[in-house]
Amino acid sequence: MDEGLFDAPGRPTGAAGSLAGNTHASAPLAVRMRPRTLDELVGQHQLRADGSPLRQLIESDRSMSLLLWGPPGTGKTTIASILSQQTNRTFVEVSAVAAGVKEVRQAIDAARSELVHTGRETVLFVDEVHRFTKAQQDALLPGVENRWVTLVAATTENPFFSVISPLLSRSLLLRLESLTDVDVRVVVHQALKDDRGLQGGFELEEDALEHLVRLAGGDARRSLTYLEAAAGAAASKGASTITLEMAETAVDQAAVRYDRQGDQHYDVISAFIKSIRGSDADAALHYLARMMEAGEDPRFIARRLVISASEDIGLADPTALTTAVAAAQAVQLIGMPEARLNLAQATIALAVAPKSNAVIKAIDAASADVRAGKIGQVPPHLRDAHYAGAKDIGHGKKYTYSHDEPFGIAQQQYAPDEIGDAAYYQPTSLGAEATIKERWERVRKMIRGAR
Repeated sequence: MDEGLFDAPGRPTGAAGSLAGNTHASAPLAVRMRPRTLDELVGQHQLRADGSPLRQLIESDRSMSLLLWGPPGTGKTTIASILSQQTNRTFVEVSAVAAGVKEVRQAIDAARSELVHTGRETVLFVDEVHRFTKAQQDALLPGVENRWVTLVAATTENPFFSVISPLLSRSLLLRLESLTDVDVRVVVHQALKDDRGLQGGFELEEDALEHLVRLAGGDARRSLTYLEAAAGAAASKGASTITLEMAETAVDQAAVRYDRQGDQHYDVISAFIKSIRGSDADAALHYLARMMEAGEDPRFIARRLVISASEDIGLADPTALTTAVAAAQAVQLIGMPEARLNLAQATIALAVAPKSNAVIKAIDAASADVRAGKIGQVPPHLRDAHYAGAKDIGHGKKYTYSHDEPFGIAQQQYAPDEIGDAAYYQPTSLGAEATIKERWERVRKMIRGAR
């Protein structure tokens, strides 16, 4: 469940009022440090820029519904709270996990009543709107269409798949990105010094800071939760300095020795791919776990799996690319931590699959010839013959339509003269490619005849 940047777990459904304004000393650190204005929001520079739609919406006090799409802990709930605060609107939250059509309608009716009697508008925040059924999303439409509420709906999943079209078309879609490590460091440093936070009572050693940043994985709320736990561990020992050991103990994890920007980043991803290439599923899973525990961007891992599917497996298992692409899509649709299962499944599938590098060798060989100047003219019978006069200059003449030939294969020249005898694709005898090899060798001879 995505509760938004610096959000409080367990906030009751339908809670009204400003989130930032209702905090107290005993509230979690992440709640106390919730940004109160758009300028206090860390990250999301594209949304905070001068003249951006979000800034115009807040500063001009316009009524427009928002659809916020992004990973957990990136500021979705916070943006809704800022919108209600800076435009003096009532804030009401409905959780898609607990609410039904009845609760949605009650919230809209209450907002309409307040608008009629007091003139005050309401920001209706719907967390995890992708969990709503079509009927529940339909129930939001009257409030949006009549502007009885300013709807701010948050989702971690692609809204084009999870949100009904009428709601999409009536909302301004804003895409939020995961916070960078630099952003998370800013959040942590602010919490250490701010009067709403730890008030300068603790120092944080650099390796402890890096540990918290790694484990946060671009989630500011998580980084503050870990920082608060680490500060509690230090306080219990009467210390004012938070060490790496305290940070490790506080979050109940060992520090992963992994620098996302340094040599370890490249060493681990290299070992990961080479373990898949070497068919060692256990080693590949180990390196996958190291990257995920260190907060590596799961999209980076997914991209490397997609590359490996073609580079190291190819047509030895034609399903490998489909599996890798599906895992990459799952990362986008589901997000972490659940998507770790999809990445693990793809890793195992690719590791145990038969291997072939025939695809990369084929395209490399073709590219080498092109770079060497072996270009040549397209054979006249293959040239476009659809425009007037094309056939008069020989385009398309003597072209044989393959579907009219036995086995759907026509004997004719396809490649330019300069590479007429090229044999770039050399399939192996491994896995499914063995069958492809047998067919390709027959087809090549049929196409080229005696040449």
